[in-house]
Amino acid sequence: MARNAGEGGGVFEDRRGRGGAGAGGSVTMAKRGGASNEGMGIPEGYRRAARGGPTVRTDIVDVYIFRMAREGDASSVEFLQLLRAAAPLEKTWQPVMGHIEAGESTIDCARRELAEEVGLCAGDPAWLGFWALEQAHPFYVAPIDAIVMSPRLAARVSMEWTPRLNEEHSDMRWAPSEAVDSMFLWPGQKRACAEVLGELVRPGSAAAGALAIPME
Repeated sequence: MARNAGEGGGVFEDRRGRGGAGAGGSVTMAKRGGASNEGMGIPEGYRRAARGGPTVRTDIVDVYIFRMAREGDASSVEFLQLLRAAAPLEKTWQPVMGHIEAGESTIDCARRELAEEVGLCAGDPAWLGFWALEQAHPFYVAPIDAIVMSPRLAARVSMEWTPRLNEEHSDMRWAPSEAVDSMFLWPGQKRACAEVLGELVRPGSAAAGALAIPME
């Protein structure tokens, strides 16, 4: 396997040969773009720094609101879903979601979005707990060529609490724990629910205490 001469760099291009040996031709590996890694201690095939690719963003937060009919019983947990009223997620069921504004922390954004989207505010006796989930939610948004690393949080409410929806949503529903896979849209959302069920709800969970955050 020969490597074509050319500029240094490190992203190799697989070029199927035209009329080379064998039925499919030979395979050559060509380096594209940038300065050589020679003398930098960087193995061939790698770039020292990115020169392109999607934007990486961390300014979107998800909050999973849940309620539990029987203490410590994951099978009695239900997750709140909101029906988005406008693009880009129009007519899809989602958790509370929002953009982190300039100068705003993730936690402050989550508190604000809870108040704005469903009327859940600090001091409300129906708000029983608040946690930062350990896993972030990575996903790719093709229309804006961006990879989003979304912090995820969870909020527990009483069985009697009723959401007050704003104009961003046209309906709401509660998804029982056994229906998470069929009722949530994205794999990352299903994993967030699994973390709630496996860690926050489990009696005696050390993670639940470590991940707890103030409601105000």
